[in-house]
Amino acid sequence: MALSFRCRCLLLLCLTAIHSGHGTVQTCMDKHQVVGVLRQMEKFLKGQEMRFNEGLRIMKSKLAALQNSVSKLPQADQSSAPTTCPSLEAPAHGTKFGSKYFVGHEVHFTCSPGYHLVGSATRVCRENGTWTGADVTCKDVSECASNPCQNGGTCVEGVNQYKCTCPQNWSGSHCQHQTQTAPPEWSVMNDPAFSRRPRCAQVNQAQHCSCDAGFHMSGTSDNSICQDVNECEVYRLDQGGKLCVHECVNVPGSYHCACPSGYKLLLDGRSCEDVDECLSQQHNCSRGTTCINMGGGFQCVNPECPHSHGDISYVKTSAFQCERNPCPMDSRSCHLAPKTVSFHYLSLPSNLKTPATLFRMATAAVPGRAGPDSLRFGIVGGNSRSIFVMQRSDRQTGELILVQQLRGPQEISVDVDMSEYSDRTFQAKHVAQVHILVSPYNF
Repeated sequence: MALSFRCRCLLLLCLTAIHSGHGTVQTCMDKHQVVGVLRQMEKFLKGQEMRFNEGLRIMKSKLAALQNSVSKLPQADQSSAPTTCPSLEAPAHGTKFGSKYFVGHEVHFTCSPGYHLVGSATRVCRENGTWTGADVTCKDVSECASNPCQNGGTCVEGVNQYKCTCPQNWSGSHCQHQTQTAPPEWSVMNDPAFSRRPRCAQVNQAQHCSCDAGFHMSGTSDNSICQDVNECEVYRLDQGGKLCVHECVNVPGSYHCACPSGYKLLLDGRSCEDVDECLSQQHNCSRGTTCINMGGGFQCVNPECPHSHGDISYVKTSAFQCERNPCPMDSRSCHLAPKTVSFHYLSLPSNLKTPATLFRMATAAVPGRAGPDSLRFGIVGGNSRSIFVMQRSDRQTGELILVQQLRGPQEISVDVDMSEYSDRTFQAKHVAQVHILVSPYNF
């Protein structure tokens, strides 16, 4: 620590005066001068500390860089990693796929017919120059090792094939068919049209017989016959669901699906679709009536307007709508009667999933005239009111909702109304008569 010459002299004089034997303090530096000297010493020490720390940081950085460069140098006893694996050969009676042996490449193995693979079918070259998995060999397959003969049959080995010698009352290539007198449930036995002679051939001094698709072998080995398989009955016994949407018809060696009257079979061969007699002009509705299509048929309708009574009368403005004639100014009953009556016809399948929205009713303001600011909806008539509810879906629309399933055939009707209000004052009422035709089928 180096102090200026002046500072050293002042401190020395001050200390000499204080410790003199005269008992009084001689003239020395004042307090402020001493504090200034001390602050200079503090700054000096801080500067020295910063230079020392900076030197340590630089030295550490250089040591780290040196260590990093040294670690990257190759060692004398370190050899470069291999980039390939040893070549692999195809096993006897087998085939190898893949000719590259670089790291990450795969080689695959298969065996010839009559042999099964033992080892790893796929091997991958690893970075350390070795293959994954185990060596591959192809071993001879015993055709009878899997016990292919059923129901007590005896398996006889052949060249890449086998033959089952079946016990009495069993037949087939695996002894899978019972040849007892009692036929299976799904077999058609009592109709000659559903029976055929089998196709037989001599193979290795033995007779082998087989049946066409859709038939099964019946009888004994000496007197066998091919009987039709009733696919409709097999599918029903297996509980696999409906083979046909409506009706399954068994035919020799096969089956086909049929639809009820008024429906047609779709291209999938199992589904049915309603025939629209009205659209295809297959109806006999007379002039003045309208054809309404329904599931499996049609109806000819000509709805009539409500009968006139008192001051209330209606005129038909279209085939399915009537409008009330103008009312006398003093007739309250006329103003309360429906302003319009409309007719609607719906066709539904049986057992439709509920709840289901069937019909919507709404209003629209006449151009240039303000519409109602409030609407009320309700059910006012019909022969099955309890199976419906009428509810508002938005400010201007009400919905008729079916809440109970219906089973056809049947025809039901329900009348719904919509009342218009302006500033809580009744304006007009509109009635919709909804006729629902329920089909006997659910498609």
